[in-house]
Amino acid sequence: MPRVFTYRGYTVEQLLKMPMDQFIQLLPSRQRRSLKRGLTVEQRKLLERIREAKKLMEKGGKVTIRTHCRDMIILPEMVGLTIHVHNGKEFIPVNITPEMIGHYLGEFAITNKRVIHGAPGLRATRSSMYVPLK
Repeated sequence: MPRVFTYRGYTVEQLLKMPMDQFIQLLPSRQRRSLKRGLTVEQRKLLERIREAKKLMEKGGKVTIRTHCRDMIILPEMVGLTIHVHNGKEFIPVNITPEMIGHYLGEFAITNKRVIHGAPGLRATRSSMYVPLK
């Protein structure tokens, strides 16, 4: 029997039926405070686009949502969507899973990448450029 995901003891279906005020009480303090203060204009627009996308997906359409709104908290109604989040250079596709509920969108679109240096001498950084070639 597969394990069913629960968030603080509630399944995703129960979270979807729950009023927003009751769901906010389940979140960690930073997210709870952020949502109690209200959504920004950008976050509101994103939420409207997500709700429209859900309706289109039920009809069988394919929707891509692109956003710069990295500070949006992932809500239960976003589960199942793919949202392209901007990382400063490009849009990174983020598939929303139930485990992501309560986190920020920006946590899943990393803004920096690992530095990989070349071999000393050839194709290297400026500091190691003067190592004598063998």
